[in-house]
Order: sequence, then C-alpha cells, then structure tokens
Amino acid sequence: MFHTKERLSFYDCDPAGIIFYASLLKIAHTAYEKFLAQIIPNRNFFFDEELVLPIIHCEADYYKPLKAFDEIDVSVTVKEVKDNSFELNYKFEIDKKLYAEAKTVHVCVDKMKFEKTNLPKQLKSKLDEKLMPRIRE
Repeated sequence: MFHTKERLSFYDCDPAGIIFYASLLKIAHTAYEKFLAQIIPNRNFFFDEELVLPIIHCEADYYKPLKAFDEIDVSVTVKEVKDNSFELNYKFEIDKKLYAEAKTVHVCVDKMKFEKTNLPKQLKSKLDEKLMPRIRE
C-alpha cells in the first residue's frame, strides 16, 4: 500500500466549501502519479514514447464532507492486475476516519497503433508485488 498526504485547496471546493466531486479524482490522480514514480522511478509513463495508460473507468463514493484546507491521508492499493490493465483503489482519510473512496481502472495502449497491448514486464511485476491480498470468503 502506498500513502501520501494532500491538502484540499479552496479551489477544490464548491460554494458551500465542500469538495467538488471531480476534485476527489484529481487528488486520486496525483496519488497515482506519486505511486508510479515510487514503484518505477526510472520511467515516466506520462511522457512515454511507446505507450499510454489511460483511465477507462473511475468511480468514487463520498461518506463525509471533505472541506477546504483539510489535510487528507490518501492510500493507494493495487486491487487487480491483468496482462494489459490494472485497477487501483484509493482511500481518503482524516485522523484514520474514512471520508471517501475511489477506484480507477487503467489499460495499457500502444501509442503508435492506439491499440490495447500488454503492460511492460517491469510495471506488471511491480504492480503484482503491490497487489492487495484477496480475502477468502
């Protein structure tokens, strides 16, 4: 699991001072960028010449209001890794209390052909290492 802290800015909020729904996904993406930089520091996937990792699905649940200037603990966990895609889950907490959760699903796309392709071996290996253990039912 990867952890980072983010401070909610005034511009992230609606007129009531509560987080604007899309701002949560912006914060999730910032955590995702930091997570990738940590697990593969020698490759910048955002300016890669061979591939891109677009988000093909995202969702969020809001449990408590996040407000301007809140200090948020953001955790990123790898939920699923496939040959050409992966899912990340995010928890947004303050003082160990859950305020929101989000999920993003990314697919690996060949930049020249713009077709789905396999994840690079190094990335897949690092994601597999971070894979959240499945809870047996």
